[in-house]
Amino acid sequence: MHPATSPTANAPAARGHRTLHRRSLLRRLTAAAVAVPLLLGAAACGGGEDEGADPDAKVELSIFWWGGEARAKLTEEALALYTSKHPNVTFKKTWQANQGYFDKLATLTAGGDAPDIFQIDDNYLTEYASRKTTLDLNEYKDDGKLDVSKFPESLWQYGVVDGKLSGVAFGENTQGLVYNKTLLQNNKLPEPTTGMTWEAFIAWAANVSKTAKIPGTMDPSADYKALWVWLRQQGKDLYKGKELGFTVDDVTKWFELWKGARAQGATPTPDVIHEGNATDITKQLVVTGKAGTSFVWANQLPELKKNTKDELGVIAYPGDPSAQWARASMYFSVFQKTKHADVAVDVINFLANDPEAGKILGTDRGLPSNLDVRKAVSESVTDPAMKLSIQVENELGAKFGPSPQVPLKGHSKIRAELIKAAEEVQYGRQDPAKAAAAFLEICKSAIA
Repeated sequence: MHPATSPTANAPAARGHRTLHRRSLLRRLTAAAVAVPLLLGAAACGGGEDEGADPDAKVELSIFWWGGEARAKLTEEALALYTSKHPNVTFKKTWQANQGYFDKLATLTAGGDAPDIFQIDDNYLTEYASRKTTLDLNEYKDDGKLDVSKFPESLWQYGVVDGKLSGVAFGENTQGLVYNKTLLQNNKLPEPTTGMTWEAFIAWAANVSKTAKIPGTMDPSADYKALWVWLRQQGKDLYKGKELGFTVDDVTKWFELWKGARAQGATPTPDVIHEGNATDITKQLVVTGKAGTSFVWANQLPELKKNTKDELGVIAYPGDPSAQWARASMYFSVFQKTKHADVAVDVINFLANDPEAGKILGTDRGLPSNLDVRKAVSESVTDPAMKLSIQVENELGAKFGPSPQVPLKGHSKIRAELIKAAEEVQYGRQDPAKAAAAFLEICKSAIA
């Protein structure tokens, strides 16, 4: 972990709206105090108070996020900008790599030392919201203290859990099919196109395999993103209310689709497919030269490009692109029992909407949620791969459908179990129907 704490300064400038909402905030947090999260353990004691009547009181907010050194540097610069405008507010900043981040966050929350502001993603937002760990931000949104008016509507709504705004989207992303343009050009092969059917895409990939002697595509049957988009194209979804949004027949058809693709030679052999199932972006088959395409997130294109000399392209996943949506690449949430809720919300509002802060943060967390800030940031980008991913995201934005609900608690378990089930089929150890049935039972247990 790499902590860094700003020095405390002595000038005025806390937000005036703090006093206006203190009483309602006290009522909300006092009620929440009886609903202590069971799994995460007892939350921090003594929370629920604002910083007192003095609007110039010094406030130190703790903030926790995951990412590398580059993200840390940018985030610290943006927070320093906030302190320059609000000198009485300083930050205790802590960050670490993605691996182990949520274990640490759970430990901090259970140990009574939860950060005032913390980064979270859609794998865990429902879980933390359902345990009353996240502050409901609807009141702040409704009275304008948290401005999401310049966000795509489906993007900010992707932070709503059970009617409560539990996180503010800090970057837009969507699914992207990245392909090796150099490979196709060298073999005089056509590029894949947005809107082609899954069957047409598989036929295209089989032709790439035959002509280029490299499998045309990775096998995404273990990829929850691909399954999710495919389900939405069938009028289904990954989740529906508190239940699964799909049936065993749906998963069977999905596994059978890719069993057929393997039979056509469109994909690699199971051992290579297994490599493609790894989450490490550097091991994606499109950059290791073991397949012509990889199913990833569109904003991962620049990182993929660092790992190959070949030119890459990116389009939507096969099928109707309106099944894709403006996904929050990650969120910032406020701890429900923070002593400084109003200030914490104001910080999040500043980071999301201030043009100067937006230029500092850039596209590190995805395309800025505020469309005006996004336009300004996009115009300053010089990296070709980043320019392309922004262009594709903006083009697909005109075709996006409504966002689905945020995944249910247990989503991370379902993602992991899909890989296991798909690999049972890929290696021929189970037929699609049997693997699908076993997977569905585990899914039901995961969300129970």
